[in-house]
Amino acid sequence: MAAQEYQAPESVSRVQQRALTIGGVALLVSILGAVRSPRDFYQSYLMSFLLILGLTVGSLGLVMLQHLTSGHWGIIIRRPLESATRVLPLMVVAFLPIAIFGMKHLYSGHGDEKGWLNAPPTGEGALSDFQKNYLTTSGFYTRAAIYFVVWLALMFIFNILSKQQDANPEDRALRLRFKMLAGPGIILYVFAMSFAAIDWAMSLSPHWASTIYGFLFVAGQLISSMSFMIAVVVLLARSEPFASVLQKRHLHDLGKLLLAFVMLWAYFDFSQLLIIWSGNQPEEISFYRTRLYGGWGVVAVIVLVFHFFVPFFLLLSQDVKRNSKVLPRIAIWLIFMRLVDLYWMTRPEFTSRAMPTWLDIVLPLALGGLWLGFFAFNLKQCPLLPLGDPDLAEAIEHHEH
Repeated sequence: MAAQEYQAPESVSRVQQRALTIGGVALLVSILGAVRSPRDFYQSYLMSFLLILGLTVGSLGLVMLQHLTSGHWGIIIRRPLESATRVLPLMVVAFLPIAIFGMKHLYSGHGDEKGWLNAPPTGEGALSDFQKNYLTTSGFYTRAAIYFVVWLALMFIFNILSKQQDANPEDRALRLRFKMLAGPGIILYVFAMSFAAIDWAMSLSPHWASTIYGFLFVAGQLISSMSFMIAVVVLLARSEPFASVLQKRHLHDLGKLLLAFVMLWAYFDFSQLLIIWSGNQPEEISFYRTRLYGGWGVVAVIVLVFHFFVPFFLLLSQDVKRNSKVLPRIAIWLIFMRLVDLYWMTRPEFTSRAMPTWLDIVLPLALGGLWLGFFAFNLKQCPLLPLGDPDLAEAIEHHEH
């Protein structure tokens, strides 16, 4: 197989131009919101940032999972996954507004509720001794730097090894190196994301804690990235060279994994609710007390029905998982529902009104558009398939079960 035969089609360049245009315009419009109402801006910005971060580091997790399992499902999407991981430098830049300007708007609390940035030293609302040492501005910056260093290191390692494999397809030692690094890499990714979720989202309510909170983010990111990969490969299959590569069995495998990730996310979410509900401790139920009643209760039902039940029952069908028209629509819908879930997880800490603002629409378009533009640019830099992978021929062999 020649590398030039597997270059990205012209449609990828068109997607890149449109995405960057939409993202750029939406970003300019959202800057007006930052000037007029910085508090609303950063609430929407945090939610949007967490969504596109999930697309990036979730793809990193899937890359390592594929190397660890040697699954054929991952060979088809490996290059798009690697392209998504290479958007990570943009994530570093996207985090800077939160770190430099947004902290005082996000972590200072609202109304009578004090955040960790301005918590009283003693009395009602005071932090515990551990929280006073952990939730500090310097600690926030230091840990964020560690998270990004871990993710960037993993991204560079697996992208460089992948290029080496293309250059030396006969080097079997590379395959063993992938496996040896993937296991510890997954553990590092999960740990870094779990603590990042605690720092950036759970600390919005510093007096509430959940040990399963970080896993909710990890499972959600796997849903986001797998959904995005399904949409990407179906789009690529509209033209050569991918049209002759993608088969129904590939979609079936990706659909099964998407179903598994949806079930994993639901399991973590229900486990957290069950443990807190059964414990019925005043300091623990605050999270759900604000999210299961009134307008936020309606959003909770929407998340339950459209993030879990509807995708779950649709993806149970083999015909749906093998349908190149229906499956990507479910995948794109799940990305939207990830945004709704992040909205439900973060926004009740700031307001009792479950009504989105215009920034909740513009900022996801801004960050999502820029992210998609950079992803499309990365996708054009390498062949669409890992041509040095020894399992490639078997993975794309034309046969149906």
